[in-house]
Amino acid sequence: MNEKALKSLEYYKIIQLLTEKASSPLGKELCRDLLPSVDLVQIQLMQAQTRDALSRLFQKGSISFGSVKDVRGSLKRLEIGSTLGIIELLSICSLLENTSRVKAYSRNERGDHPADSLDEMFEQLSPLTPLSAEIRRCILSEDEISDSASPGLLKVRRSMKIANDRIHTQLTSLVNGGARNYLQDAVITMRNGRYCIPVKAEYKGQVPGMIHDQSSTGSTLFIEPMAIVKLNNDIRELELQEQKEIEAVLAELSNQTAAYTDQIRDDLEIMVQLDFIFARASLAMDMNGTEPIFNTEHKIRLKQARHPLIPRKKAVPIDLRLGDDFDLLVVTGPNTGGKTVSLKTAGLLTLMGQAGLHIPAMDRSQLSVFHQVYADIGDEQSIEQSLSTFSSHMTNVVSFLKEADSDSLVLFDELGAGTDPTEGAALAISILSYLHEKGIRTMATTHYSELKVYALSTPGVENACCEFNVETLRPTYRLLIGVPGKSNAFAISSKLGLPDFIIEKAKQQISEQDESFEDVLTSLENSRVTIENERAQIEAYKEQIEALKKQLETKQERLDERRDKILKNANEEAKRILAETKEYADQTMKLFHKFQKDHVDTAAVEKERQNIRARMDKADNALSIKAAPKEPKKKLSAKDLSLGDMVRILSMNLTGTISSRPDSKGFLFVQTGIIRSKVHISDLELVDEPVISSSALQKTGAGKIRMSKSSSVSTEINLLGKTVDEAIAILDKYLDDAYLAHLSKVRVVHGKGTGALRKGVHDYLRRNKRVASYRLGEFGEGDAGVTIVEFKK
Repeated sequence: MNEKALKSLEYYKIIQLLTEKASSPLGKELCRDLLPSVDLVQIQLMQAQTRDALSRLFQKGSISFGSVKDVRGSLKRLEIGSTLGIIELLSICSLLENTSRVKAYSRNERGDHPADSLDEMFEQLSPLTPLSAEIRRCILSEDEISDSASPGLLKVRRSMKIANDRIHTQLTSLVNGGARNYLQDAVITMRNGRYCIPVKAEYKGQVPGMIHDQSSTGSTLFIEPMAIVKLNNDIRELELQEQKEIEAVLAELSNQTAAYTDQIRDDLEIMVQLDFIFARASLAMDMNGTEPIFNTEHKIRLKQARHPLIPRKKAVPIDLRLGDDFDLLVVTGPNTGGKTVSLKTAGLLTLMGQAGLHIPAMDRSQLSVFHQVYADIGDEQSIEQSLSTFSSHMTNVVSFLKEADSDSLVLFDELGAGTDPTEGAALAISILSYLHEKGIRTMATTHYSELKVYALSTPGVENACCEFNVETLRPTYRLLIGVPGKSNAFAISSKLGLPDFIIEKAKQQISEQDESFEDVLTSLENSRVTIENERAQIEAYKEQIEALKKQLETKQERLDERRDKILKNANEEAKRILAETKEYADQTMKLFHKFQKDHVDTAAVEKERQNIRARMDKADNALSIKAAPKEPKKKLSAKDLSLGDMVRILSMNLTGTISSRPDSKGFLFVQTGIIRSKVHISDLELVDEPVISSSALQKTGAGKIRMSKSSSVSTEINLLGKTVDEAIAILDKYLDDAYLAHLSKVRVVHGKGTGALRKGVHDYLRRNKRVASYRLGEFGEGDAGVTIVEFKK
């Protein structure tokens, strides 16, 4: 990739941010070496890895891969039979322990989630827990081997302790006994690894032994008494034995480790790769980045894109297109209006996407693979430019024209500036025409009106501008494609206090053609503002219509459920009554045959007949009670009904108001809540509207009025902009209402952001007894910015 473009577009600043996210030295090295790729398969794989790692970070939280040291040198030494030192073994042990922790993170996080691009890497990790546990058991620190590392080492150290105790006993008796007067201090010290006592120089003959050292003044001699010479010799021998035992322990640990060199090497490579991948995901989380969609048609479609090096709260998102119906975009507008930032945003996001990094833009933004990106961007904002500056820029342009092809993206900032405006504009048009004829995707910023006219009159070339508010003298930084920009020099100067007569004289210097062109631009700008306002109103109306549509669908579903329940209950009751009737009929026939056979008198038969008739009348009354609501108390005619009358729809058992007059067939419309139903006049009966007195209201109180939750609860709640505590309080009440309204599932909008609000919401949902399950939204549902909640049935 073009090195100059990487520097001009500040790609290496992004790499620096990425490097800070890695936790291991080798992972940081991979981050520093990351360059944009031109292999579409490789790019898509890296983007998928970044996406899957980001999903895990949202689900489980952050993960550290520790300070994974490069142990490849130690592994090579093991392969040739060398013994590793304590530090080398501890480095391998630390790698294995980190591997075990990372593998556990994967197991805990996966659950029932579908497989992703990182599963294979996690599964290939081999923690080798027995080996790391054995190393940790034998080696306590970089300076200490455990006594229990081997039986021989334990025995030697016990012997050393006994010898030390004997020496201290004898020296203590000397210090506190007859030699006390000959000592400089009543202490026991060591010189050259042997125990000594400090004797005054004038009494050296009174304490027989070996002199090992003397003080700087010569007044004190450090003498090893003859009585402990043998014990000191024994300790030195034991120290040599201890060192041999330690070497044996390290040799044994090295032999055990040598059996797993391949697995350890694979663990190291995978851990470094995972560190690299999760660093990309962590950067995407910080930038609120999304995965771009790559195409092979050299099309760029950025939605709400932000420059990643500008703070999120200050950056103004832009929509940018290139390669659809035009391959050359000319961006105009006033200074400091955002032209250069728009140019850099397009180039930098292209480089980031090809490097496998997510970009700070909305979902479904598109990028293409460019083999080269050429950028001539001058950061100098001075209006006085020297000839050398023009020459430098033109040198870059010459190199671009030689090397650029249809697989290239070319970016020019202030093309043709720094020289005579007429010649500069002509050069700029000629250069852009050449690139346009070759089909090379190009963006250029300029102040030249000639380039605006060129873009308006040339097919495949489009104008764009950075919006500027003349009233406030502030740019809005919005990129408007299809509208040429104005420099607004006169308006800005007038607002800043330049005298009107100077401005008028300046206007006289402009040709009539240029003035006419500027008037056209002004008219276009006014039309654009009007269209933008109307579009905003239309969007608001669409949102209202969509909300009403959802409410209507929800209401209809509840009505269908209620109707099905009523029909089900009615059928069951009818079956029960029919079964009872059949039972009575069978019993009647049995009694008839019995009376006929037994020659019972007529009076007894008549009495039994009356009993059975009474039982059947009772069943008939029960059936009549069920069917009664379907018959109106009074048959209504068109004269009995007026618009606004309160009626009950008998077949649906719903109350509503008359909203139309009956037609010739007796059908009319009744408004029930938000539903307008067409029913027949025979299915209606008038309902007397209750008169609510003020005293009744005072007795009941507003707090006792109950409304149907099913007609007021939305299937979605928006928590954006709330703190965790505020959001949980609102969510708690909303879930209660939704549960009482018998909603099966709801949608909680919390956004992506830092993840704190999402984590707080998930912690609350995990504890809520009414929640059966919850999950992040899928593609089309809001992705990680939305949680779908399902209630228990």
